[in-house]
Amino acid sequence: MGKVSKSPWLLHYDGSSCNGCDIEVLACLTPVYDAERLGVMNTGDPMQADILVITGGINSQNQATVKQLYDQMADPKVVVAIGVCACTGGVFKECYNILGGVDTTIPVDVYVPGCAARPQAIIDGIIKGVEIYNERAAKLESKGGNQ
Repeated sequence: MGKVSKSPWLLHYDGSSCNGCDIEVLACLTPVYDAERLGVMNTGDPMQADILVITGGINSQNQATVKQLYDQMADPKVVVAIGVCACTGGVFKECYNILGGVDTTIPVDVYVPGCAARPQAIIDGIIKGVEIYNERAAKLESKGGNQ
């Protein structure tokens, strides 16, 4: 009997972006770019999500929420930072309320720069995230852990 694998589920969270990257992430899920053809599904539940796709910088208002979403996700999990604001804080990094990119709060596995990030780049980032997720899932399974 062959091995049954699951499709990784994406959780999209807008940290504090201008919504430019969010629009591009949503465009990736429409039939034009159809990221679901890559074997991923979108969810709104962090307890079912495998890959956190996050846009925007981290500020004092959303830092606890981002950490809580990350902590609610089961292992293995992957974080994909979309857009220059999520990568570094972007043009807002010198603002009094911006702490920086996502990696100031949680570990980031894939960085997708751009302002706004292009759908093609976002899909490349998701593909890299899926590869990392599959590697981690295989390691966890070989250790006898639950997925």
